[in-house]
Amino acid sequence: MAYASHIINHSKKLKNVPNLLRHQHACLVRWFSNDTCFFFNKKDDIGKVCHHDFLAAEKEKFSSTATNNTVSLFGASRKNVSRTIMQVGIPMAGPLLMKGFSCSQVQSRRGYSSDSGLPPHQEIGMPSLSPTMTEGNIARWLKKEGEKISPGEVLCEVETDKATVEMECMEEGFLAKIIKGDGSKEIKVGEVIAITVEDEEDIPKFKDYSPSASDGAAAAKGPATSTPPPPPKEVVEETVSSPEPKISKPSATPEDRIFASPLARKLAEDHNVPLSSIKGTGPGGDIVKADIEDYLASRGKEVSAAAPKAKDTTPAALDYVDIPHSQIRKVTASRLLLSKQTIPHYYLTVDTCVDKLVDLRSKLNSLQEASGGKRISINDLVIKAAALALRKVPQCNSSWTDNYIRQYNNVNINVAVQTDNGLYVPVVKDADKKGLSKIAEEVKYLAQKAKENSLKPEDYEGGTFTVSNLGGPFGIKQFCAIVNPPQSGILAVGSAEKRIIPGFGPDEFKFASFMSVTLSCDHRVIDGAVGAEWLKAFKGYIENPESMLL
Repeated sequence: MAYASHIINHSKKLKNVPNLLRHQHACLVRWFSNDTCFFFNKKDDIGKVCHHDFLAAEKEKFSSTATNNTVSLFGASRKNVSRTIMQVGIPMAGPLLMKGFSCSQVQSRRGYSSDSGLPPHQEIGMPSLSPTMTEGNIARWLKKEGEKISPGEVLCEVETDKATVEMECMEEGFLAKIIKGDGSKEIKVGEVIAITVEDEEDIPKFKDYSPSASDGAAAAKGPATSTPPPPPKEVVEETVSSPEPKISKPSATPEDRIFASPLARKLAEDHNVPLSSIKGTGPGGDIVKADIEDYLASRGKEVSAAAPKAKDTTPAALDYVDIPHSQIRKVTASRLLLSKQTIPHYYLTVDTCVDKLVDLRSKLNSLQEASGGKRISINDLVIKAAALALRKVPQCNSSWTDNYIRQYNNVNINVAVQTDNGLYVPVVKDADKKGLSKIAEEVKYLAQKAKENSLKPEDYEGGTFTVSNLGGPFGIKQFCAIVNPPQSGILAVGSAEKRIIPGFGPDEFKFASFMSVTLSCDHRVIDGAVGAEWLKAFKGYIENPESMLL
């Protein structure tokens, strides 16, 4: 506020500035660095703030207008400055940081004291942590209301559409109010989740605070130009119509009258029997008691005859339980639906002999146990063979776009991992350049993180090809997987089984173990012959595994 006072004292045109600063759209200057200074433009008589070494294109302009007097404050800009000139009600990014993300992805709004009596505070919004994220869940808060927060401390854990990520604080202050508590679900990106303040004595003032719906919408959409309020709707009073005069209906003619004895009429009224549906058998066609009793007896038979049919047609109630969708389940469903609707799949299957592969694995595991390393699995060898085959046939290591086919130089293999929370696909980067022991170590580490729901974005982003194995864990002989967009191929690995191989003579035969693998391809990128060439290279590495060590 010292700089704001400096402007007021030196400007002759801003006599009404004290009232202007109390206006709800006023711009405030906060926390400038020591090397920020003011200078005045004599032509415009407008106070300006400038910073040494700032770029002209980076200047932020804020203005407020009141009673035909305009004041403009130009923000001091520099790299990595998280506090600068801020306009009331404009979302600012920077107070919080997600591990592995830039602070520009975090939604927050800075508020200032106003007529409502609220002190300066900051509204923390749900950040957008991935290109596909539109909403998130609060797994748990690690800080409680009223606690002091410092830069680097973790505030809460956010469950995104891919993983659970920790939210770190970048400014000192106090957590005044938690808007969305532990377990809050389906929070839209930008929606306010917490309030922070700078002074501890301001915490009690936010005990009953709740953000308005307009604030949440503004935080989600970002800065936008104010729109004029809609014109008031004209209230049109409806005229009360005068009651219409009652017109007495003419009495029934003698021909329309129904003649019945008083006892028959009383019995008909007690059983809700319309007299018009009964034909009288009394003198002159009058309805008598016997006619009503006969009618009731015949109707009872009809009801009893129809009752078993109605009972037979009523289905038994189903016993069920509704399970809410998790974030990972929603994303898996949407991405797989997109894949099957937009990608033209085709499938190639081949049987590979794995006898030599099993022997090599036994020898390598003996060496690993002696050196204290991780055991190597068949799936680790499959990942290595798939990566080398992609390097030999790079057309399969590509993605489709509307204007071109992007062929990747890196061979990053996603590995499907099933957990209690859903299906995850962590990535082994540069698998073609890593040894088998390194691949085995990374796969076990990433699989454990997936089961603990602690994967970070760098653990699953950037894959170029996927391997899904249902053979070893579940004994599935063969299956067809769905391509993981934007990739163009996925390998489905089945179980190995012993088969009889006939020899040259009539009584000659031998046993061998074969494993079925199916390659799912995007036909826009991988032609049938190219897919077959890749499977041939993959089969060569599996049946001659020593070549993978060269």
